[in-house]
Amino acid sequence: MDDRLAERIRLFRAGGRVRPEVADFVTAELTALADEGRTVTETTAGVLTSHLMLALTRLLDGEPITASAADEEIAAELTGRPRALEQARALAARAEAALGAALPDAEIRFLGLHLAVLAHRPTA
Repeated sequence: MDDRLAERIRLFRAGGRVRPEVADFVTAELTALADEGRTVTETTAGVLTSHLMLALTRLLDGEPITASAADEEIAAELTGRPRALEQARALAARAEAALGAALPDAEIRFLGLHLAVLAHRPTA
């Protein structure tokens, strides 16, 4: 993880926008992706990082997460990327086990889209 991405996480944490346990979980997930050889930087994973931290925090705070208007398009895009969706489901299962936050299917698909994009970035 590069310094800019670490700074993003630090700012979210310091500003109270995300729960500390969520920031820790997301940091661990990003580290695991980097350990797999993915290039995990502000450029490649900044949006993924913010999205996941905010979604998990909203769930833990009891706020609803609703499907977006683009959900059908996202699902169609993932049809050709089953590995990304599989990884998103696994990450969601880890989040539920670690935090008690059950991501809805639409959110898992959106996470899969982020992971598909990251998978197409050059590896470290």
